[in-house]
Amino acid sequence: MNEPYRQIRAAYTQETVTLYQAYDPHIAGPAVTAQRFVAPFKRERMTWIKPSFLWMMYRCGWAAKPGQARVLAIDITRDGFEWALAHACLSHHDGDLHGDRDAWAARLRESPVRIQWDPERDLHLNALPYRSIQIGLSREAVHRYVDEWTVAITDVTDRARDVHAAVRNGDAGKATDLLPVERPYPVPADLARTIGV
Repeated sequence: MNEPYRQIRAAYTQETVTLYQAYDPHIAGPAVTAQRFVAPFKRERMTWIKPSFLWMMYRCGWAAKPGQARVLAIDITRDGFEWALAHACLSHHDGDLHGDRDAWAARLRESPVRIQWDPERDLHLNALPYRSIQIGLSREAVHRYVDEWTVAITDVTDRARDVHAAVRNGDAGKATDLLPVERPYPVPADLARTIGV
């Protein structure tokens, strides 16, 4: 099956979307306990959320990279997710979408959300020929994420390690069965152009 070059694939329900982040235990632990991000999480920094579990595994090295030893699944409201998309700007200028580079640069400065499209990953974390979305939240978007959008935070580090163990053991079937079910997300038409879908 041919995948669209850019498409949001995520685990989602009628009300929520699941996103992934990886942190050091001193940030992840309090977040899981409080069911929202609390100190020492820093709201002043851009925070990147990812709906692709395997892209998160690529980024955190199966929860083995320093500072990324705990993988969190964060369920946020779909309204919040779509607010982020509506207030986003692509991190890189795209002539087909933006035309004028100065207009894009001005939007980039003003936007509290950045979008990057990076190669999706397979079970062995090899790059695939289609892209996965990464969403960077800053300023107002971080506050909304922490205070309004977050519904639940679950530590999925053990799941990540179980998938990795199955991959190492050559059991692709078991590894695939352990993955979250990610489906194409129905991006509203008015947001598709904003995020470059």
